[in-house]
Amino acid sequence: MLDWIMQWIDLHGYLVLFFVPMLELLFLPVSAEFVMGYGGFLVFQGKLNWLISILVAATGSAIGTTLAYWIGYKLGTPFFEKYGSRIHMGPERFNKVSKWFQRYGNKVITINYFITGVRHITGYFSGITRIPFRTYILYAYIGAFLWAATFVSFGKLLGPQWEQYQTQINKYVAVITVMIVVVFVLSFLYNMYKVNIIEFLKKSFKKGEEIFHSPRRVKILIVVTFAVFLSLFVFMLGLIQDFLAKEFGDFDFVTSYIIHAMFDESWSSLMNDFAFLASLQVLVPIVVLTLLWIIFKGKDQILETIFMLIVVIGGEVWEEVLRRFFHRAGHVTSSGQVQYTFPSEQTFITLIVLGFCAFILVRHVKSTWIRYAVSLIVIVVCLLVGISLIFFEVQYPSDVAAGYVFGGVWLSLNVVLLEIFRFFKTTE
Repeated sequence: MLDWIMQWIDLHGYLVLFFVPMLELLFLPVSAEFVMGYGGFLVFQGKLNWLISILVAATGSAIGTTLAYWIGYKLGTPFFEKYGSRIHMGPERFNKVSKWFQRYGNKVITINYFITGVRHITGYFSGITRIPFRTYILYAYIGAFLWAATFVSFGKLLGPQWEQYQTQINKYVAVITVMIVVVFVLSFLYNMYKVNIIEFLKKSFKKGEEIFHSPRRVKILIVVTFAVFLSLFVFMLGLIQDFLAKEFGDFDFVTSYIIHAMFDESWSSLMNDFAFLASLQVLVPIVVLTLLWIIFKGKDQILETIFMLIVVIGGEVWEEVLRRFFHRAGHVTSSGQVQYTFPSEQTFITLIVLGFCAFILVRHVKSTWIRYAVSLIVIVVCLLVGISLIFFEVQYPSDVAAGYVFGGVWLSLNVVLLEIFRFFKTTE
């Protein structure tokens, strides 16, 4: 079936890019994502134009979802009143879903294209629930363009490797889809049981005020941080398993290919600046300034200073042990030396240093915007450092990712221990 579709795209190009997305959104069993991805591959070969391919696929999608809307509009509520019970959508449940969809449906319309199964029914249900047509097409057409642009661009970026790595791309899209579905379901459940949830939260907040303004708030922080530690630890075990099974090949190739497709040689100067953020010239002054802040502004100077040294010095030693233990040779350097790069030293150290310094600041600063700003800066800097390492082919993408995970485990473990010691100290 797919080979037949590929032959048709080779022969008819834009016509297939137009009709297949349209037909899929009318609930016909065709794969628009495959077609758009292959269309992107033809763009790479120079047989199709990138922008025209996106516009043609988006137009087909827009027409398909518009037809679905008007079909649903003509069927109307009587259709569900008559046949809804057969699909567990009786009148009472249908009315609840309709009210929710009328209120929040426009937010779902844009992202529904990326959710297999949902995109096939959203148009129909939007028409049935009488979402205003102008509102519907605004969000639907934006979503259609984003959907087409994403998969056509993926095909163009991957080029000859598109078909080989289509399965891996679908896995990544599936992960994002699951996250979207979880948010969608939680939002749906909240609106279905809104009264009960609000009542529960009111009672919880009354108790929470007493807890938060007492030493017991530390317990909450410890529990949350420990949950983060456990999650990262489990993820770390999965990384180790994949490392031993040598299953990083596809991830390394696809990630590296995309990074180099997005950032050409003109980015070299900026990438050097990003890499510099992980240097001792940047990290050491940050550590020194944080230590000075602890000494003059901190509440537990000795305890926080000890843990700062443990995180930084102990982290450096632990990271060195890990790289020698896994013994993975990275890319050959310009001097001809081969270094062990799993996990990445740069992302590991950058994360633990900036992360712990930010935690100390956020822990004691009352300003909410400063907390968010500092947290965002740490995330952005760590990502930029990782991208620069992949750009210059200093390390493999899996090395960079492992640095984040192993560093996160080390950082969260020390934060938990710091807060436990702090808690025992205040209760003595």
